[in-house]
Amino acid sequence: MHVCPAQVTQRANKKHGFRLTSVRVRRSKQEVHAVNAFIWAYGTLVCHLQLFSSWVLELKTSLKVIKCSLVVAGALLVGLPYSISLVAQWLYGWPNKPGYQKYIEALKPRRIYCLTRAVLEMLKYLQYGKLYFQWKLWYSNDKNNKHYVKGITFGRRGNKLDLYYSPNTGHSDAALVPVVVFVYGGAWGSGDRSIYCLLALQMAKELNASVICPDYSIYPKGNTLNMVQDISDSLLWVRENGQTFNLDQDNIILIGHSAGAHLCALTTLFLVNNADELLIETNKQRDLVSALKGIIGLSGVYSIMDHYKHEKMRAVEYVSTMHKAMDGVENFDYYSPTSLLKKLNEDHLKRVPPVALLHGTSDIIVPVESSVKFSELLRALSIRMSLYLIPKMNHTEMLISENQYPLQKALASPVKYGWEEGRRISLERFSLKLEHIGWSGLASASRSL
Repeated sequence: MHVCPAQVTQRANKKHGFRLTSVRVRRSKQEVHAVNAFIWAYGTLVCHLQLFSSWVLELKTSLKVIKCSLVVAGALLVGLPYSISLVAQWLYGWPNKPGYQKYIEALKPRRIYCLTRAVLEMLKYLQYGKLYFQWKLWYSNDKNNKHYVKGITFGRRGNKLDLYYSPNTGHSDAALVPVVVFVYGGAWGSGDRSIYCLLALQMAKELNASVICPDYSIYPKGNTLNMVQDISDSLLWVRENGQTFNLDQDNIILIGHSAGAHLCALTTLFLVNNADELLIETNKQRDLVSALKGIIGLSGVYSIMDHYKHEKMRAVEYVSTMHKAMDGVENFDYYSPTSLLKKLNEDHLKRVPPVALLHGTSDIIVPVESSVKFSELLRALSIRMSLYLIPKMNHTEMLISENQYPLQKALASPVKYGWEEGRRISLERFSLKLEHIGWSGLASASRSL
C-alpha cells in the first residue's frame, strides 16, 4: 500500500503537536516551513522506498519466470534434439569414425539439429499406420486368396513372391497375359511384399496384366548385389514358369518405387551388360533383356553418390542403410545406374528398354533432381524415355495419394476384408505412361470409378 507525502506530514504534525494552522504556534514561519519540508521529504522517501521494494519483488518474480523459461527453452532447444539424435544414432548406427572420434562426430551441433529435423519429418508418416494394418488384414484374410497366389518360392535364396491374377486368368480362350514385376522400396533395408497387395491387385485389374511382387534380400540379410540377383531371379522365374500361369514370358515390364526403382534400373543394366556377377548364363540374360519391354521408376535413386550427398546434407548418411547395403562409399559408382550407363558401348545401349520416370516435386527423401538428371542422361544417350514431374507430391504420396494421382488410389482406399468387384479405380494417366514407353501388353483402362 502506497502512502502519499501529505499523509505522512499530517501524522508527523499530530505526533509532535504541530498545529501549523493555529495562531498559538510560537515558532517562526521559517522553522515551520523547514519542518514541513523535512517531513515532506521524509514521506517522499518512504513512498519511493515502498515503490522500490515492490519493484524488486516484481523483478524477483520475473527473474524466476525467466529462469524457468530458460530451463524449458534449454530442454527444447538442446536437450530434446540431442536426445532424439543420439537415440537415432544408437539404434541405426554411429558415424563411421575410428574410436572415440565417432562420438565427437555424433555430438556436432549441425549433425544433432539436422538429424533431429529429419527424424521429426519422418513422424508424419505415422498417419499411414492405419492403412498398414488394413493392408495386412486384407493380405492375411484367406477369402482373398482367389485373387492371387501367395508365397511362391523362387530363386537361389528361396525368396517368396506373390502372383496377382489378371482378370483374363482362367478363361479358356484367353491369350497369354502380359506381366508386371513390381519391386517395392524401403531404403534397401526394409519392406515387405504383403503391404503392396492392394496396389498389385489394382494394377492387375486396370492394366489387364498379371502382377508379380517379389521379396528380395534386404540389408543386413544381403547387399545390393544380392538384391539385384534376386530381382533377376524373379524375372527368370517368369521365363521358366510362365506357361503354368498363362503368362506372356516375352512381355514383361519392371516397375519400382524409391530403392525399388534403383534396383529395377540396376538389374536391367546388369542384364544388358551380361554381368558375370548375376551368375546367370549369358543366353538367359539376353532372353531376359529381350523380354523386358520397359522400366517405370517412381521416385527413384539413380546416382548413389548424389543421393549420399543429399543424405549428408540431412545428416542421415550414417543412420541410413544405403552405404551399408552398397558395401561402402568405394562401391557407389558400381551400383549407380548413371555410372553404368556411361560405360555401356553402343550395342549395349541399343538393348536398353524404354524408361519412364515419375517423381513428385515435394519429395524431400529422394529429391526430384534424381529423376531429372537421369532423364537428361538417358536422352543424351538416345534411349527412349519419358519424364513426368507431379506437382506438390511427396515421396510416400507417390503410392498412396488420394487426390493427385490415380495410381495411388488403389492403396489409399483399401477394402478391409475383401475386394469390391463393382468398384474400379481408374489408372488412365498411369496407363498413358505405359503406352508412351511402347508396352504392347496394355489393356484399355477404365475411365470412371
